[in-house]
Amino acid sequence: MSQSFESWVGNRYVRSRSSNRFVSLISAISMLGIAIAVAVLIIVLSVVNGFERELKDRLLAMTAHASIEDVNGELADWRELSAAAVTNPRVRAAAPFVDGQALLVFGGQLSGAQLRGIDPAAENAVSGVAETMTKGELSDLEPGTFNIVLGRELAEALQVSVGDKVTVTLAEGVVTPVGVVPRTKRFRVSGLYRVGMYEFDRRLAFINLEDAQKLYRKQDAVTGVRLAVTDLFDAAAIVREVALQRGAVVLVTDWTRQHVNLFRSIQITKSILFVILLLVIAVAAFNIVSTLVMVVKDKQSDIAILRTAGARPSSILRIFVTQGSVIGIVGTVAGVILGVLVAMNLESIVSFLESIFGIKFLAADVYFISDLPAEVHGADVARIAAIALVLALISTIYPAWVAAKTAPAEALRYD
Repeated sequence: MSQSFESWVGNRYVRSRSSNRFVSLISAISMLGIAIAVAVLIIVLSVVNGFERELKDRLLAMTAHASIEDVNGELADWRELSAAAVTNPRVRAAAPFVDGQALLVFGGQLSGAQLRGIDPAAENAVSGVAETMTKGELSDLEPGTFNIVLGRELAEALQVSVGDKVTVTLAEGVVTPVGVVPRTKRFRVSGLYRVGMYEFDRRLAFINLEDAQKLYRKQDAVTGVRLAVTDLFDAAAIVREVALQRGAVVLVTDWTRQHVNLFRSIQITKSILFVILLLVIAVAAFNIVSTLVMVVKDKQSDIAILRTAGARPSSILRIFVTQGSVIGIVGTVAGVILGVLVAMNLESIVSFLESIFGIKFLAADVYFISDLPAEVHGADVARIAAIALVLALISTIYPAWVAAKTAPAEALRYD
């Protein structure tokens, strides 16, 4: 019964319109501050989560889980290696590839690029390149056709479209009576892809594996074999197992090793942002201190009357703890709802703002990803809400303690 009385009075203090409008304004500002701080932290962490997810998905669409390469760049027994690799129960598929550098020329436009020779059927099993095609099909890269698939950004830089023919020039030269002449070959653009990462869309082009072997004079050798594994996060151990089965010296790498610094920087950034924005929540929560101190001053006569009527100091303490807790709970719940709604619709909101103001928030030539993804994690939301509530509760202790220590005679002396 006592607890119901204290909760009832505390809730009445929150809902009532004080004669001191400044106190009411400070209460509203405290509640709004907590809501905004919680919402901002949820949105920021959701964006970081979205970036991490998109980077992983897009990197793995173009980068195999692991790869095995010859130390000299020419792996002759790649067929035996591929067959041995897929016998491992933790390897889903294997695909050969040939990597090389070239200069692409079309008209007066030229651009350096990395050429990757692939077997389209085998490549589909180890990467998601086929799903990124916007024009044409990856299967159009048939042996002897000398077709080429370009990234969107690379195609725009060269000002080419599907059906045009680009000249591929290699750094290797051919000795002729008039001197050394660069080796060139014309390829027909059969398709375009877009990953959404400038690093790939601007620098990487695909050709058929056999065409690449002829172009780089590798005969039947390849640069290496790419693997798709069953456990993404155990790729390093799996690729070592496969390499040790071969019994020869090879170079092994996996997606975590190739981009470890990138993912590590994302985790560090997420931790730093969490701590910094947590301080914003703390500042907003501690506004409750000033709010309740002013409420205590404003309610001196009410406190004295309650004490005179028989209320104990602990009851007065719980009344103002209840009032501060309600402010914190309402602000936190409002912030969670706002933050989740904005985070879940962030891409649409950003696209709308970009169309209105005619600007691009994430330039493709500056950032890895040109979109602004967001992914809400329930664990992050729960952790943020719990911390905000704890800070709000802590903020109520001192003002409530001051109210509990109020002497009725002193409070009513001048009334």
